[in-house]
Order: sequence, then C-alpha cells, then structure tokens
Amino acid sequence: MSGSERRTSERIDLVGPLHGEVLVIQATEIRQISLGGMLVETRFPLHVESLHDFRLLLSEPSTEPTVVVKGRVVHSRIFDVIQEAVFYQSGIEFIGPSAVVTAAIARFIDSLKPPHEGK
Repeated sequence: MSGSERRTSERIDLVGPLHGEVLVIQATEIRQISLGGMLVETRFPLHVESLHDFRLLLSEPSTEPTVVVKGRVVHSRIFDVIQEAVFYQSGIEFIGPSAVVTAAIARFIDSLKPPHEGK
C-alpha cells in the first residue's frame, strides 16, 4: 500500500513555500528571575527579539502550579564551552504576564529571600 493510498485526504504540492513555525519543548535552566524577566541557560541560541512561551515550575507541584509566561529574548550569548558542548545564556523580558502569573512569581521570589531579623 503506497503512502497516498493510506491518506484520508488528498495532499497537494505548493507552488511557493508556505511558512510556519514549530513549537519544541526543551528543558531550560533558569539562572535568575525577577518580576520583569529572567536569565535562562540553554544548549542552543535563542534569537534576539523572538517570542517564546516559558513553562515555569516555581516550587513543588502540590504547593504552586506551573505557570506559563510569554517572554521576548533581549540578548543571547555563548556562556560556556565544555568539551564539545556549547551553553548559551539569554535575557528574557516577560511580555504581559497575567496578575496570577505575576503573583506566583512574586511568591516564589519572596520564598527565596532570607527571613528578616526581628520577625
């Protein structure tokens, strides 16, 4: 049985290219975070000015849900080279996070701060 016989609908050739995008889920190390953005480390460069959805697990799943925030790449550079592995660090600016996402990030940041003396 050929490929065209298995298809339930006809596939047509395009005269010119039809542009699209692909979403690839890739593990990312977050090195710094603030209410306005973060510094991430990846094994691949992120293109400056590109937009991405970042899924952040801010703590244990039972205490704080995973949040998704859209971010714009402000800068990206080679950070380290170990043998044949290249590591990149990229600055991400959060774009229009919801109040719920901002509050979750604020709680996470507050949980990392040392307790103040006198409390």
